[in-house]
This record gives sequence, C-alpha cells and structure tokens, in this order.
Amino acid sequence: MTAIDILSKLVSFSVLGGESNLSIAKWIQEYLESHGVDVHLFYNREKTKASIICRIGPAVDDGVILSGHMDVVPVEGQEWDTNPFELVNKGDGNLYARGACDMKGYLAMCLAVVPEMMQSTLKKPIYFAFSFDEEIGCLEGENMVKQLKETYSETPRFAIIGEPSMMQPVIGHKGIYVLKTVVNGSSGHSSRIRQEVSAIHEAARLILWLENKMNTLVDNGHLDDRFTPPHTSIHIGQINAGIAPNIIADTATFYWDIRVIPKDRATEIVQEFKQYCVELEIEKRKIFTKFKIETTEEHPTVPVLDTDATAEVVDLVKRISKSNTIQTVAYASEAGHFQEGGYESIICGPGSIAQAHRANEFVSVEQLNSGVQMIQNLVKELN
Repeated sequence: MTAIDILSKLVSFSVLGGESNLSIAKWIQEYLESHGVDVHLFYNREKTKASIICRIGPAVDDGVILSGHMDVVPVEGQEWDTNPFELVNKGDGNLYARGACDMKGYLAMCLAVVPEMMQSTLKKPIYFAFSFDEEIGCLEGENMVKQLKETYSETPRFAIIGEPSMMQPVIGHKGIYVLKTVVNGSSGHSSRIRQEVSAIHEAARLILWLENKMNTLVDNGHLDDRFTPPHTSIHIGQINAGIAPNIIADTATFYWDIRVIPKDRATEIVQEFKQYCVELEIEKRKIFTKFKIETTEEHPTVPVLDTDATAEVVDLVKRISKSNTIQTVAYASEAGHFQEGGYESIICGPGSIAQAHRANEFVSVEQLNSGVQMIQNLVKELN
C-alpha cells in the first residue's frame, strides 16, 4: 500500500480525542502483523483505548522512535466542503480530510515504509509508538514512554515526533499546564456587597494576579526569543459564575493555562498563586468564615521540548529530511514526554500546523512524499 492508500484508510476512522480508538488501533495492528511485525497494544483501564508499540530491527541500543497520535479533533460546527472522514484529492495537489495533516499523514508515511524496513538489514532498530488522547492534553505520552522502557531491555536513543512542521526539524516548544480554580463565597442581595464575599469579585482579583505575574516574569527578563510570544503566557479561557445581576455570586469557576518557556517552571508559578490564595482566604474569612479557593489540574502537565541545536538527533533529522533549517513552535506535543524520558527528541512531520484543527484540513502530496523519503533515508542510515 502507498502512503496515500494508508492515509485514506486512517482518516476513515473518526476517532476523536477521548473516544475509543480500538477501530484504528486494530487496523494498524493487523497491517503491521501482516508484514511480520511483533506488535504490542497497551490498553487503558476500561480496555476501550490502546496505544501501539513495536520494534523493527535488532534488539540493540541506540535505535530511533517514530511517534504520533491516532486521535483527531472534532469537526462539529466547521464548514467542510467534503466529507471530513473521507480522503479527497481535488486535483490541486492536496489531500483533504480531518487528520490528514494532524497527524495521520505522519502515521501513513511511517507505515508505508514498513515493507522496506522488514526487508532491510537494520543495524539499529526503529520503533513505532502511536498514542491515543493526544488531542485532549497529551494524556498518554508519559505512559507510552514508560511502556517502551518496560517492553524492551535495550535503550533507544532518538525520538522523532511527527507533528506538522512542513518537514522542518523543530527543536523546541513550550510546556502547558491547564488548571481549574473554584472560588466559594457567600450569596446575598447585591446591596450587601460589603457584608458578603462575592466569588466573582474575588475571582477577578485572582485573574488580575495571574496577569500581573505574567507581566512580572517579562519585566524580570524571563524571555526566550525563539518563541512567539517570547515569554511564558498565562491565559484565562473560561469563566462560569453568577445567576442574576442583583445577586452576589457564591461560586465562580475559571479555567486557565500556563504555556511555559523552558527556563520557567509552571509548578513554581502555581505554588506562588496558591500562596496568594491562602492569604486571600485569611483576609476574606473575617467576613465569611467558609470562604474557600480550590485550584486543581485539568490534566497532567505537558513538558517543554528543549533540544540543543547541536544535539545528534538534530544532525540526524537534518540529513534524512534534507532540511538545514531548525525552528521552534508554539504548540505543545508528546515530544516533551520523550525528552523527559531520556531520549534526544525532535519534531518533524508533513503538513503545516496552520491547517490543523480547521475545516478543509489538508496535507499536500508533495509533503507526504517528502515524509516517505525521510523515513526511507532513515532506513538507509540505520543499515
């Protein structure tokens, strides 16, 4: 099967982040096994989802991991010109479908080269590590790294994660930390604002503290010009509170995220925030003794990717991708998990991130072919 044939099949599985992915996982398993690959599926607790791990080549150190995710984002509410779960070639050089770019194009190009991998005399192994639930917070990344370590006694050296990068090597991205803060105040008539503790008013103080913290980091020189913006960002994306204009709100909930540059630590920012919350609780309990602020993680932290430009994995990917341009990106990925797990990690995959998550998502045939060539070059490197 060609990469286009495989991509056509992969996009037909409308598996969204958070949903069961067994349909696409089983198809990939059967495809790999039909070529003689020993495949391992690792299930979630409910046995409704599975990640895929396999090795092609000898059980020796210093192999290369090729990693991507099988899930996609929703299409609801988007204006598609074609069926988003059917690969469409309009004759303009592009292949349209949900996931064509992010990131089933990468999975397809890896799978298309499996026959060549199996026929080659690889001196170093190639691993596939395909995850689920990446699109709802990279939830399986850390566990997949753990499964690799537990499954194989040898130690891979490099990890290439195929997020859309126009086949340009990416050596850095920000980490992300998503949180939920709930403020519990007292309800009452709006004329009693001095006698009650408005959850909305106190939530507003917390939000301003977070904005000021972001600005303070910038003022204190916490900058990294490789990124846009070149600093850690703190953003409040959703607020839920209140039932009427003339009723003091007793509950306010807001969701926020920290996108952290490599030199900053999200945990330190959260700890400072929680300390401020304690101080605010002490002050406001003089008015309302049950005043409380609770902050919890919405999902586990996604680590930063911060690979040195002189790292050997960078040289490798430059050679096999035929690209000497390195870059950083604003989005987060599972690459940070692989780097945290001890592998030299980098992003390089077909398509543009500008096409991801939008209607009429596409990957160009040229990009897909370039990706296949990159994996073929990797096979030659490891022979």
